[in-house]
Parts: sequence; C-alpha cells; structure tokens
Amino acid sequence: MERKKAPASVRNKERSKQKFLNAVGEILKKEGYTGLKINHIAATAGVDKTMIYSCFGGLEGLLDAYIRSVDFWSNVGIDQVPQEITDGGEALATSLLLAQSKAVFAEKELQKILLWRLSEPRKSLEKMTEQQEKAGELLFQHITDPYFGENAGALRAVMAILVSGLYHLNLYASVNGSVFCGIDLASESGRAAIDDAVSFLVSQTFKNLKPGVPGTEEQDS
Repeated sequence: MERKKAPASVRNKERSKQKFLNAVGEILKKEGYTGLKINHIAATAGVDKTMIYSCFGGLEGLLDAYIRSVDFWSNVGIDQVPQEITDGGEALATSLLLAQSKAVFAEKELQKILLWRLSEPRKSLEKMTEQQEKAGELLFQHITDPYFGENAGALRAVMAILVSGLYHLNLYASVNGSVFCGIDLASESGRAAIDDAVSFLVSQTFKNLKPGVPGTEEQDS
C-alpha cells in the first residue's frame, strides 16, 4: 500500500522549523548569543518571522527547541541504559563522561550555549538545566543510589565535580588557549590523557565508595 504524504502545509512548516533551528546554530557559531534576535534569526533563515510564533510559539520556544537538540545531557535517557548492569553503573558513568567531554569539545554551538548559561538568566536556559538534572536524577535513582546506599551522596558529589570539571576544561580549550596544567587539551595525546584520568577517577570512586569497603562509613559520619 502506498504511504500517504503529509499535506504540503505540514511539510512546509517542518521545513521552516528546520531553517529556524539551522539559523540559530549559524548565528551562535558566528556571533554568539547576543545575535539571537527574532528579526535576525528570520533573516538568516530566509523565512518570515511570524512563522517563529507559528512553529515555536515565540523566541523562547525556538531557543528551547534548539538547545534540546544540541545539549548532551538533555538527550540522555533511561532507554540508553543497558538492561543488565553488574558493576553499579561504573562503565556507564565512564562512557557518559567521556561522551560529554567529546561532545562539548566538538560542538562550538553547544560551547556558546554553556557560556551563555553562565552569563544571564533566561527561561530556555533554565529549562536546559532542569532537563539535565532530570536526566541525571533518573540515572542516580535507578542505578547508583541503590548500589551505593548510604554512600550515594558521596558518589553524586564526585560526579558533580567530574561533570563540571569536564565542562570547564573543554570550554577553556576553545576560548583562551588549549594548555592547562601543561596538557594541550586540543591535542590527541592531551585529550587521551584527560580520558584516562576520567576513567581512573571513576574506577577509584566506585572501588572506594562501594558498600562494605573499610573506611567508607566514616566518610558519611
């Protein structure tokens, strides 16, 4: 049976949406977030600005849709978790941290968004943070909290340091120089060294915070 095509109006609207999303990315990359004005986005997209309201409900809706499309943690879901986990989530935590580092280093548009979030309050950026926290909470509650028990809070604290540290290193490398502590973060060897350090820190954290390991009880007292 021949598949029915979507009406032309629907196809046109979807094309307009994509043009607007592409325009936001182009402006972010070339000019930064200060260039994200409705008229400028519409002109860059080559689409009438009224379509921004029709497609996204306004500028904030457009920015929210774009941010969700490029942000790493906003797109991490429980469906990406292996069905069987026997190590308390150690391999998953390592792979997600390494993937985050790679994504932030490679995506200039994401770098601009992360810097923007530190610069001013905005509803779409608040939504980004909320979505990231929601994704993280799912992983914590379903995997690491049950595994670590009373040490779950300590694991969360270590993960907070690792996630934020990787954000900083990759943003640092993209803005004002790539050498940090003598490591060239833009070089293949430098990035490999950081990846190895992340794997080591996660391994040691899981080893030392695992329930039943002598000394871990005192950390929470």
